[in-house]
Amino acid sequence: MTLPTSGPDPGPDPGPDPGPAPAPALPPALPPALPPALPPVLVVSGTGTEVGKTVVTAAVAALAASGGRRVAVVKPAQTGEPPGPTGDLEVVRRLSGVSQTHELARFPDPLSPEAAARAAGMPPLNLAAASVFIKQLGADADLVLVEGAGGLLVRYDPAGGTIADLAAMLDAPVLVVTAPGLGTLNHTALTLEALSTRRLAAAGVVIGAWPANPGLAERANLTDLPVIAGQPLAGALPTGAAQLGRADFLAAARAGLGPALGGTFRG
Repeated sequence: MTLPTSGPDPGPDPGPDPGPAPAPALPPALPPALPPALPPVLVVSGTGTEVGKTVVTAAVAALAASGGRRVAVVKPAQTGEPPGPTGDLEVVRRLSGVSQTHELARFPDPLSPEAAARAAGMPPLNLAAASVFIKQLGADADLVLVEGAGGLLVRYDPAGGTIADLAAMLDAPVLVVTAPGLGTLNHTALTLEALSTRRLAAAGVVIGAWPANPGLAERANLTDLPVIAGQPLAGALPTGAAQLGRADFLAAARAGLGPALGGTFRG
């Protein structure tokens, strides 16, 4: 005889234990990050001559083009080069692969654009006409890079027009290229102060040629330049980058420029 059990009726047999509930499905992967939203026109100037403006211009162009942007590069005035194919834009084309380049004036003597035009007996560059031309390029380009000659306040005409004035006409921010060594802190501070006085936006500070074996001054400047700029460095490209092949240069540009310019550098 089976004795009755106490307690509530357990109900029908639930069968074997199904185990833990399956984990919820993961959300779909996000699409790859889009390239940074660069301004339509970016002026590249510097704290002086021979600081690496052309290489920095080529690096920004290379990264933008590799991200699918239509890029144009303008050199308003090339000095120190005889007539012919040589010059800063030839370097930009070779390194970046960007073919839409425009040189608006060329003077053979290695002087400021205004002094070189005077020495050659040629009319100076018309900055207002250059501004109109650059704005028109925006119809067929997502990014127009404008590389200046020398430093920010180098004169382009007898009236004292500068690349800073051209940036104002274009309502364009200015990327400042500087040297790594002794003296760069003062030069960089003066350039940024001149931009601020003219109410022009600074797009960042890039060291144009970082040495393979930096000394004490260079290492200290790596710490002090961001303090002067009020923001992390926008990049530091290695010395000798202009001698690289195109693929290696693109890799150097990506490693040497910050995220705002399409690279991975963290200053």
